[in-house]
Amino acid sequence: MKLYDLELSGNCYKVRLFLSLLDIKYELVPVDFMSGEHKSPEFLQLNPWGEIPVLEDGDLILRDSQAILVYLARKYGGDWFPNDAKNMALVTQWLSTAANEIARGPNDARLNKKFGFAINLDAAQQKAESILNLIEKHLTTTKNQWLALDYPTIADIACFPYIALAPEGGVMLDKYPAINQWCDRIKKLPNFIEMPGISK
Repeated sequence: MKLYDLELSGNCYKVRLFLSLLDIKYELVPVDFMSGEHKSPEFLQLNPWGEIPVLEDGDLILRDSQAILVYLARKYGGDWFPNDAKNMALVTQWLSTAANEIARGPNDARLNKKFGFAINLDAAQQKAESILNLIEKHLTTTKNQWLALDYPTIADIACFPYIALAPEGGVMLDKYPAINQWCDRIKKLPNFIEMPGISK
């Protein structure tokens, strides 16, 4: 199994984190994002979208971090992605949140402030505050300590990185106690690993 990876990418990190939580051995293949390697003809043969992460498992090549989490959970991870319709839907709605509101909020703010991407910072920070307020309320009012169910699932892994990295986009987390407690619970999972900007 190979993971084509960028160390500073939250989307790549969520896959590395999940592989570690599952205790799966794999080959890490760094991609030189800053030099444009992800747009090279060789990489585009692997993933025509020109994006990372990419997981290669035998003959299967998968793009998109959420899809990779689903694949790993279903193949190796047991209850991380449940089989029954209700719980599967409860987890999947958070995968959509990770790919939409979280990506366009805290992730976009970080892309602007940390990497200089031409993204409207004010709009991204407003979106970040909006989704963080919703998640804070959800974690405060639900009986669960986790996003989707009463135990950790790939919903938590998908949403965690860019929320934890929100301060790098100028979005502070000090007014979100329930989110901070949730982040701490994830950091206490067996085989948790760090990335630049996220430490135990």
